[in-house]
Amino acid sequence: MNLNLTANIKMPEHKLRREVINLCRMTGKPILKLSTKDYMEHNMLHWVEEYGSAGLVNIAVFNDLQHTITGWPGGKPDADDTYRPERAKPFPKRVIVFSPHPDDDVISMGGTIRRLIQQKNDVHIAYQTSGNIAVGDEEVARFMHFINGFNKLFAEGKDEVIKNKYQDIKQYLKDKPTGTPDREDVRTIKALIRRGEARLACAYNDIPSDHIHFLDLPFYESGRIEKLPMTERDIIPIQQLLTAIQPHQVYVAADLADPHGTHKKCTDAVLAAIDEEKHEGAPWVSDCRVWMYRGAWAEWDIADIEMCVPMSPEELREKRNAILRHQSQMESAPFLGNDERLFWQRAEDRNRATARLYDDLGMACYEAMEAFVEYKI
Repeated sequence: MNLNLTANIKMPEHKLRREVINLCRMTGKPILKLSTKDYMEHNMLHWVEEYGSAGLVNIAVFNDLQHTITGWPGGKPDADDTYRPERAKPFPKRVIVFSPHPDDDVISMGGTIRRLIQQKNDVHIAYQTSGNIAVGDEEVARFMHFINGFNKLFAEGKDEVIKNKYQDIKQYLKDKPTGTPDREDVRTIKALIRRGEARLACAYNDIPSDHIHFLDLPFYESGRIEKLPMTERDIIPIQQLLTAIQPHQVYVAADLADPHGTHKKCTDAVLAAIDEEKHEGAPWVSDCRVWMYRGAWAEWDIADIEMCVPMSPEELREKRNAILRHQSQMESAPFLGNDERLFWQRAEDRNRATARLYDDLGMACYEAMEAFVEYKI
């Protein structure tokens, strides 16, 4: 079993589109305003000669890029899908969004998730890791205070498990040296905190509880930033979920710039599971498309984008509201990195920047856009 399939990810060639977009950047012009002189001065006259005129080159690239934009990420039923990024049938589609941590789904593609659900697709969210090491000790203390107070108010403090565990963890957190890995029970509480936040975000997006899957892949549970090696044990639960749902669409994180490597391992695990299903002859694979998204760390080059889902100001605000359900990942999150912006701010800045790029090239001007590249199974 190949556990390093991300090494085989290749960006689409889009040679003409890529060169014309670079020409737009050099000239400061939108696509449809490029002239024969622009092509000639930048050693690109061969495209004009091939197509017959600069205007025809411009129209070809404009249409190519225009066709990446869709308000129907799950495909539009009863519509001509010749130039749409997703096929019209089957509809509605069964969809699995794989999220490395319990917030990457809404940070990276929260607008698209809402659109898929509003358009009646059957959407499942699969959280691949517990995300427990990204929860601060103060969050544990806050929840333990609540549980202890709840016990006093409604059980007159009679629950000895809560009372004893409260005192035990309170003392443990007080005495724990900085940088020490958490013991297992504290990691479990931190995982529960993140599960609760993920459920709140899913509820906000109208995802039913039986469509939320917590896979808790073993490679993550080292208690440290450095994770365990990925093994077949990490592939099996993903393969079981794929077999149970038999999706028409799969979304995976391809944010390989993630500084701690978790996203890469999670993507490798999903691609390995799909590859294994294909090898075993699972019939659903031939009717499934895999879309790669990026998150808080980077975005696709516009020349690579194959599907782009626009958002209105209201839809962008709804995306922010879902991200804000992950309260432990706000100001006190341990791994925000060198970027001082919060995750919702990074997501909005990135989505607005993508929309500006399309606008600069002469496309429709949207508030924000989420971008995807297809992974060829």
